[in-house]
Amino acid sequence: MALSIGIVGLPNVGKSTLFNALTKAQHAAAANYPFCTIEPNKAIVSVPDKRLDMLSEIVHPQRVQNAIVEFTDIAGLVKGASKGEGLGNQFLSHIRETSAIVHVVRCFEDENIIHVDGSVDPLRDIDVINTELILADMQTVETRISRLEKQAKSDKKMQPMLSIAKGLLDHLGTGKPAAAFDERESDIFKEFTKETRLITLKPVICAANVDEAGLTQDNEHVKKVFQFAQEQNAEVIKICAKIEEEMAGMSDEERTEFLESLGVSESGLDQIISHGYHALGLISYFTAGVKEVRAWTIQSGWKAPKAAAVIHDDFERGFIRAEVISFEDFIACKGEAGARSTGKLRTEGKDYVVNNGDVMHFLFNV
Repeated sequence: MALSIGIVGLPNVGKSTLFNALTKAQHAAAANYPFCTIEPNKAIVSVPDKRLDMLSEIVHPQRVQNAIVEFTDIAGLVKGASKGEGLGNQFLSHIRETSAIVHVVRCFEDENIIHVDGSVDPLRDIDVINTELILADMQTVETRISRLEKQAKSDKKMQPMLSIAKGLLDHLGTGKPAAAFDERESDIFKEFTKETRLITLKPVICAANVDEAGLTQDNEHVKKVFQFAQEQNAEVIKICAKIEEEMAGMSDEERTEFLESLGVSESGLDQIISHGYHALGLISYFTAGVKEVRAWTIQSGWKAPKAAAVIHDDFERGFIRAEVISFEDFIACKGEAGARSTGKLRTEGKDYVVNNGDVMHFLFNV
């Protein structure tokens, strides 16, 4: 599985500039993804992970494969988007396919870049986008309720789901996202959302887009966004989309030096990826052989057979056991042979819960 992030925002907030940076990064790393066709509105970017470099220094593989993130550029939203204004339903179909959302919010002043509403007001902008997403979900739920009401007449078993759907519609009508619905952890709600794929159920990361000066010193716009995020218990990061675009073609060393010159320790793209992993509860495990050292993305809490399935379905169907070395032990023992000789290599069965950073080898038979 791969992390999939949709980038949303009003027009002229820096969303397209950020996506252009991602697209350049994609082209720079194209050799890592053979036979991969990218749609014009999508970019696939490597997940930065220094652990891969450390593993590679020991194993000396023929190639190194990072985990990947797929970014989707959603057309700039405007008021009335849920009713078809702008690109309307086109953006909705794209955003429903993503697993998380990055909401780019303009937090810089520039008289040469006209704001769609005439002035910079990040809290107003956030409210516009959130309202449109909630209205879109309300339409989805209303359509589902109409179907459930017909089904419930002949099948009483559908009544609990109908009740959940009506409660959710009332909840959305108060201006709150589906992620804040009291019944969201119930089995019935989870069954309901499998089909509806509600937008406001997805984790949202607010990206406060600033100018270069705003990277090291928070302006009033940024302070408002951080305060809003704290009140909403939401994730927020600060980026400068223009600088991200400038760094897209740089090497890792050049990028590090450039960030240090700005007084910044981590790029905006790295922040987006790490926050996305955290918001979705994702982790990585590794396979390490002479042909390839590779990171694989899974959900935290997955057991070994399910984790193996991200490599190939046969690995799960024919799972026998897994040989596991923690990342720390692999590095300390200078590889698999050292870990095996010191008893740090473990054999685990079907009930083993994979840990972040495990170096794994799966044995299977189909």
